[in-house]
Amino acid sequence: MTDPIRRVVLAFSGGLDTSVILKWLQQTYGCEVVTFTADLGQGEELDPARHKAELMGVRPEHIFIDDLREEFVGEYVFPMMRANALYEGLYLLGTSIARPLIAKRQVEIARQVGADAVSHGATGKGNDQVRFELGYYALAPDIKVIAPWREWDLNSRTALIDFAEKNQIPVPKDKRGESPFSTDANLLHTSSEGKVLEDPWEEVPDYVYSRTDDLVSAPDTPEEITIDFKGGDGVAVNGEAMSPATLLAKLNDLGKKHGIGRLDLVENRFVGMKSRGMYETPGGTIYHAAHRGIEQLTLDRGAAHLKDELMPRYAELVYNGFWFSPEREMLQAAIDHSQAKVDGTVRMKLYKGGVHITGRKSPNSLYSEKVVTFEDDAGAYDQRDAEGFIKLNALRLRLLGRRDR
Repeated sequence: MTDPIRRVVLAFSGGLDTSVILKWLQQTYGCEVVTFTADLGQGEELDPARHKAELMGVRPEHIFIDDLREEFVGEYVFPMMRANALYEGLYLLGTSIARPLIAKRQVEIARQVGADAVSHGATGKGNDQVRFELGYYALAPDIKVIAPWREWDLNSRTALIDFAEKNQIPVPKDKRGESPFSTDANLLHTSSEGKVLEDPWEEVPDYVYSRTDDLVSAPDTPEEITIDFKGGDGVAVNGEAMSPATLLAKLNDLGKKHGIGRLDLVENRFVGMKSRGMYETPGGTIYHAAHRGIEQLTLDRGAAHLKDELMPRYAELVYNGFWFSPEREMLQAAIDHSQAKVDGTVRMKLYKGGVHITGRKSPNSLYSEKVVTFEDDAGAYDQRDAEGFIKLNALRLRLLGRRDR
């Protein structure tokens, strides 16, 4: 017989799903619920989550609302950006990278309040259940995990609303109809999935977009900006020093205005199915391009090409929820080692959804105008050396050609 659950820490947004989960946990397990709401820069007022938790009987000292924006960008987004990580060549992993931080903080709170279990609101069809739970188990191997969507029979929005009404859980009027799509937001991105987006042939309706302005209404004049890097991380925009979260927020504002960062993607979920989603990552798209731009000057060819070979594996680990795995940490160590000299400034133009690099400079640049010039290089490069280089590289091809002629 398993030990009873006395106290559980719930990842709580205050929305319909997690409000129903809160009451369901209280009723099904007869346990005390501790709520945790993370401010990851989703741009929503978080006090309603506190009020909703209090209304549903959660003790004030057991309501945790934590501002994690700086930790999120500095300790999760920036390390991932050092790798130039893109899942399936396109997706900047905005939802994926938030889950390990939420899981870590939940485990910390569970230890602090003496909880037996943690709970989340991810469904049994998605990736997030995997990401949350791999994080929980990596940090607290013996923790009990409660995933209501895999246990209960409330398998429709109507059923959730009926449950809420029967249990005096307030449901705003705008939440009573069928939701046209679902969203997830943080400082890095907003993702939208489901309902009107499920047919991959149908164009994403304009009303789905929230973080990027339409290209037609975007400014008709390009805007020039600079981003400064130190040790592979962004430290300033237009010469103004900024913290990680402040810098990303600034780039989000710039990207929004110019319609930058929209991605319509059909991706392969870890659980096996394909899904269609629309991602808006305005600041991340600018930052990603700038980081690659400064690496062009400062990384040796061998290091740069090895990073590009490792990147898909790294991105897949993040996407699948293995942030706390030894292999991700091993890759991170190699990537971080490569960033020691990635210092300098990238100049860019933002225009109608495009990010265009127009210049880059670095005190650690490996670019030598003296060597590469088409003019007289004053002996910096002996072009006659190329003949032996070519013949050595051609040797195996010549031997093959002679054999097969």
